[in-house]
Amino acid sequence: MLWTIIVILLVLWLIGLIGHIGGGLIHLLLVIAIIVFIINLVQGRRGL
Repeated sequence: MLWTIIVILLVLWLIGLIGHIGGGLIHLLLVIAIIVFIINLVQGRRGL
């Protein structure tokens, strides 16, 4: 599910870059998704 959210945000981000739609909101959501992904990776490695 996390991968799906990241892919959707990346697509929206690329559309925003091309069409200048959404402004800073899409960039903010992308940064949040990357931070959550990194935290998920760190916690997953610690669990092993």
